[in-house]
Amino acid sequence: MWLLLNSAGLSPLSASRSLAPLWKEPPKGQKDNNFFFLKKQETREKKIKLWGDWRAMALRLAFRVEPFLCFYPPKSRRNGHVSRSPTVSMASTIGSSSSTAKVGSQKKSFSPPKEVHVQVTHSMPPQKIEIFQSLEDWAENNILVHLKPVEKCWQPQDFLPDMSSEGYEVQLNELRERAKELPDDYFVCLVGDMITEEALPTYQTMLNTLDGVRDETGASPTSWAIWTRAWTAEENRHGDLLNRYLYLSGRVDMRQIEKTIQYLIGSGMDPRTENNPYLGFIYTSFQERATFISHGNTARHAKEKGDLKLAQICGIIASDEKRHETAYTKIVEKLFEIDPDGTVLAFADMMRKKISMPAHLMYDGRDDNLFEHFSSVAQRLGVYTARDYADILEFLVDRWKVGELTGLSGEGKKAQDYVCTLVPRIRRLEERAAGRAKLKPKVPFSWVFDREVGGEGSREG
Repeated sequence: MWLLLNSAGLSPLSASRSLAPLWKEPPKGQKDNNFFFLKKQETREKKIKLWGDWRAMALRLAFRVEPFLCFYPPKSRRNGHVSRSPTVSMASTIGSSSSTAKVGSQKKSFSPPKEVHVQVTHSMPPQKIEIFQSLEDWAENNILVHLKPVEKCWQPQDFLPDMSSEGYEVQLNELRERAKELPDDYFVCLVGDMITEEALPTYQTMLNTLDGVRDETGASPTSWAIWTRAWTAEENRHGDLLNRYLYLSGRVDMRQIEKTIQYLIGSGMDPRTENNPYLGFIYTSFQERATFISHGNTARHAKEKGDLKLAQICGIIASDEKRHETAYTKIVEKLFEIDPDGTVLAFADMMRKKISMPAHLMYDGRDDNLFEHFSSVAQRLGVYTARDYADILEFLVDRWKVGELTGLSGEGKKAQDYVCTLVPRIRRLEERAAGRAKLKPKVPFSWVFDREVGGEGSREG
């Protein structure tokens, strides 16, 4: 209430004064011609009554502001997994001027797509934090070695036209000519990959929710914290490179893409890792391999279309993802060695929940099913498919030798059996997913200026 009054330049007391009748008795001998003044023949009692009515209204405004409530009903997204939150906006009857009363414009509060599942926190028993504390030296010697010194890392500018050189126009025109040969469905996949990379703040936030390995200060000297910061720094180049390439290509609507990125970061992400590093590192192992495959496939498609420079861009990003995947899978491998029962239970838990893609909350301000539509294009084009999901699971089961685990508890054996028999079940679903993707109708994507993409083919550049 005080904020409403304050925004109008009013205090409760000044409100009653400024909104009270704006009249005075005319000076003696002066004719009263003002429309708002009471006529001289009105009785004193009527003046007092009118004064009381105005003052009562002013006090109601000052202390009992009654807003207009504007309700925006929730919108369902992706089979109930996501919803748009109900939004309440308030328009006060107090205007911006202390002497006028205007209805303010209705303002919707920021409401990005949100997770709607029940969120669980701190599921790891506190005593297991000691496991990760005991692995500090091991992480320094076995995980930090998968980071590259900054001076030896590639940078986005290495693959883009040098806009400070005299020949930049030639380089830029060459990039644009090559981009013309790529179809819209390819650009939808490339944009989706870039948006996923640009939501990096969310992923660093997620890693810093994990008990026992989080960066407690923002500059913690622990091996786990150093890894998280340096991993983030390396990953940051991926979004930068793809973003600049897409901007220079002239083939996409950058404003719509930038809106999608802002919505996605604002939405956050809960991959259901529950502050539990067992779950967290299983999730990141899966995701790093998924991004390695996706970028590798966009590189392959670019090469097939004759754009060797773009193929190099996607390929160098894929190589980073592979190196990061190696680090995360090595962490989980160590956990299987130290605590096989707890680790296999965590693995089964994550697979029962299903590994959600990092960008599953993407939204461009228009399409409530944007991620579903993007995924269908990626499935049809072969950039990331249901088969890849099954292949990743199979790879991790073999990499961690889950089928060879012994000495497990009863629950551990059930989890082991579940994980080891899951791949064939996913394979059976793979063919149906591919068929559904082909049957999907074309839909407009704001990223490519609302051109329609999907079905059995899409428009060329």
